[in-house]
Amino acid sequence: MSAAPHTVKARAGAGALRRELGATFALSWPLVLANLAINVMPAINAATLGRLSPGALAAGALASNLMQPLLVLGVGVVAALSPIAAAKIGAGADRDGLRRATHQALLSALLISALAWIALWRTEAILVALGEPAELARQAAAFMRGFQWGLLPTLMFFAGRSVFAALERARPTLVAGLAAAGFCALANEALVFGRFGMPALGVFGSGVATTLSETLMFSILVAFSLIDPRLRPLKLFAPPWRPARRELAALWRLGLPIGATIVAEVGVFNAATLVMGLIGPVALAGHAIALQIASLAFMVPLGLGQAATVRVGLAYGARDAARVARAGWSAFGLTAAFALVSATTMIVAPRLLIAPFIFVDAPENAATVATAVALLRIAAIFQIFDASQATLANMLRGLHDSRWPLVIALLGYWAVGAPIGVALGFGGALGPVGIWIGLAAGLAAVAVLLMVRWLARESRGFPPEADYGAKAAESTESGSQRSAITS
Repeated sequence: MSAAPHTVKARAGAGALRRELGATFALSWPLVLANLAINVMPAINAATLGRLSPGALAAGALASNLMQPLLVLGVGVVAALSPIAAAKIGAGADRDGLRRATHQALLSALLISALAWIALWRTEAILVALGEPAELARQAAAFMRGFQWGLLPTLMFFAGRSVFAALERARPTLVAGLAAAGFCALANEALVFGRFGMPALGVFGSGVATTLSETLMFSILVAFSLIDPRLRPLKLFAPPWRPARRELAALWRLGLPIGATIVAEVGVFNAATLVMGLIGPVALAGHAIALQIASLAFMVPLGLGQAATVRVGLAYGARDAARVARAGWSAFGLTAAFALVSATTMIVAPRLLIAPFIFVDAPENAATVATAVALLRIAAIFQIFDASQATLANMLRGLHDSRWPLVIALLGYWAVGAPIGVALGFGGALGPVGIWIGLAAGLAAVAVLLMVRWLARESRGFPPEADYGAKAAESTESGSQRSAITS
């Protein structure tokens, strides 16, 4: 006896969902590990400079913070290549279209870096004008002299990673991240302290080590594009890189709001750090520890979100609304499952998480440990919201929807989170806990509003925007041309 039609349909739907979950997980785990590897490099710099002197550590941190807004804005612009390339692949675009889109991201990286270099060359004057001590500004400028040149290979790496992810080839990114992290540790040791026959360059050497590591990262992606049989025919990085006005405009139209959204999110956490310094050193130390733990946990939903951008983008380019929904909800479900695990761990074993950063049993650290434990309880609450907003924002980016997420980020972080944090942290006498309640409130507002936006798009059947970079209807090619890119 044959199965009833509705039973067959249900089984087919369950099978499609399992396949989508598997595809999302397979794409996301290399991205998660690559994110962790890349974020290890600033920690390596800090540990090396800390051994050199407290002043060197402060100078490196100051220079890095000065570059950070330019870096994340640039990353947002070039990372828009991921949903654009995914939509092109989903629509069956040819190799030339994919290569042309990649070249626009690489040209944008060149433009952003050149403008940033002009400003960053004046690091000492900028920091002195901001009121920083003259000697600290001088050391920060020395670090920046070696550090700033890494902006270009970093942005090019993110452009390459974006198109590799769209092609569902994430493992080269992982290899590049791991190799660069290992090289960064060796290069810092060699160039800061003069090991292995190299000159001791101090803070400048740490900046050079970072630039060399970031250059290595991008070079590894280029090498993979030349030797991988699936990537070699695409000639993604092959010159000449010619501007294509429509596609360059589409990249910036999508990417600039993405970069501004990241700046809005990073900015509110940076502001919280500055406010903690006003409360006192114990509050700042506890905040730094709890934030580092939360940031490491965030790498998982960030990787899942990056995978969601690709999976949603592929379905969006193919004009398959059911597949768009399945891709988005699969990534969201995996994210929610991880968030529950990480939140539970923060509640059940906070001291275990804190132990790698500070001696938890030392009496002199008791106040800092107590602060960090209290903040991790708040972090456990906002794990759900933070993970959700990261994945939802990336799901919407797969639909080439970046302007409303920017508005939502500005409202949530700065109109909701920041005022609540200041009111509770100072007016409500809750101190550091009040600041983090504000962060949780801001993340919750962003997550809820992004969910409303996603549900609104879903209720309309995910209609395409007027132009998502390539006008898929104009660039759709035969199935054989699509398989030439993806197989």
